[in-house]
Amino acid sequence: MKNIILIFLVLLITGCASVPPYTGPALPPLAQGFGGIRHRVETGQTLWRISKLYDVDIDDILRINHLPENTVIEIGQVLLIPNRPRPQNFAVKSGGDDFIWPLKGRVIAGFGSNYQNLINKGINIQASMGENILATRSGRVVFYADHFGNFGKTIIIDHGDGLRSIYSRVLEALVRPGDNVHKGALIGRIGTSARDKNTYLHFEIRKGALAQNPLFYLP
Repeated sequence: MKNIILIFLVLLITGCASVPPYTGPALPPLAQGFGGIRHRVETGQTLWRISKLYDVDIDDILRINHLPENTVIEIGQVLLIPNRPRPQNFAVKSGGDDFIWPLKGRVIAGFGSNYQNLINKGINIQASMGENILATRSGRVVFYADHFGNFGKTIIIDHGDGLRSIYSRVLEALVRPGDNVHKGALIGRIGTSARDKNTYLHFEIRKGALAQNPLFYLP
């Protein structure tokens, strides 16, 4: 287990508001033999929620719709859903296991952007010094470090389904490895790091060791 976490962390280092109705281009007609359907994005839906609804991997949705990894879906946007003639389980619409924002603030650096000569593998959310950081989803704390390279104090929560959330630039951590936390629980307070004295949360979601665009998961 320790070796897995170490590999995961090495890969880590190398590395709200409502939206207006979708006004982008319409999709072309479905190709002959396409084994799927169209889905129109509804208010509050995330790409994560849509993928759960149809039991289709997010990467498959991105690929068939020719969407980049830093895309942001919009209300009213129509997505092609591959290999599913209809939703698999309407019960998942309740969103009990959905992610929430770890704090409210303006995203000052998006996923995949170049921030201070580093490719951002998450998002940076502007905040005030000492502002509360909440667990984005229920899970178990599997890592904490006081000095995690340029990231400063860092917390990692394992959500039990291959997904982990990462919270860096923490002033005060209120959890430790082994703690089980519920979605929305207070886990720390915002600080800075040795490299950058601005106050913001560096937040990541990882699928295994692969960085995901957090905006695919956050409402």
